[in-house]
Amino acid sequence: MLSYQHLYHAGNLADVHKHALLAWVLDYMANKDKPFSYLETHAGRGLYRLDSLEARRTGEAAAGILALERSFAPDHPYIRAIDATRAAHGSQCYPGSPLIAAHLLRMNDRITLAELHPQEHAALIQVMRNRARVEKRDGFALMQALCPPEPRRGVLMIDPSYEVKSDYQTLPKFVSTIHRKWNVGVILLWYPILNAAPHQAMVAQLLKDHPDALVLEARFPPIRDGHRMVGTGLLAINAPWGMAEQGTLVTALMGSDARHSG
Repeated sequence: MLSYQHLYHAGNLADVHKHALLAWVLDYMANKDKPFSYLETHAGRGLYRLDSLEARRTGEAAAGILALERSFAPDHPYIRAIDATRAAHGSQCYPGSPLIAAHLLRMNDRITLAELHPQEHAALIQVMRNRARVEKRDGFALMQALCPPEPRRGVLMIDPSYEVKSDYQTLPKFVSTIHRKWNVGVILLWYPILNAAPHQAMVAQLLKDHPDALVLEARFPPIRDGHRMVGTGLLAINAPWGMAEQGTLVTALMGSDARHSG
């Protein structure tokens, strides 16, 4: 069983970048009348306490959302989702991507989440209640079985921990398979940028397979001595109009070095 738990890292700089862009995409989709689907391969527990021992031990939230939330406009969809989470669960709470989706989607939109870790899965069910279909299954297998979803219009977030190192090699084929089955879907793939840069070959292959994909990256110093993460990336296939500009805005608000292509 995989050991990764996001509680230690919730609200960090990578989350700020990823969640701000995801929230913008979901808000963009919700601004049109037609319903849509939101799917996620590695959902986590959905709700995190930033005053927990785990979060305070790493200090990543303190350097992330707790330091940066006032940089965003109050009506940014990311901040709206955070405010709604705090109103419902407490001032020290932070939404994972499933809860961001729950706050930004409408009742006729559908949410489907995969989470294999037993404790994270149990917590996710409690948080989402009846708002989402939550499956204790391998997220890659579930999404291959479900795509194309109904409604066909929609967003897929692919967000593994990369604890399984082979993900860097297998993800390009998975993304291409999903895209062939669901060519209208907005496919978002998050990846960490580490000192050894294991993401580079993966991103290069994805851009070869999907030349119109948009790549948005933000670079930042390690949060502590010996920490390997020096940035974060989000690759988007069928990116909504204006997402590149939103990526530049988010990285500027983070005070990070922005890089994008596509």
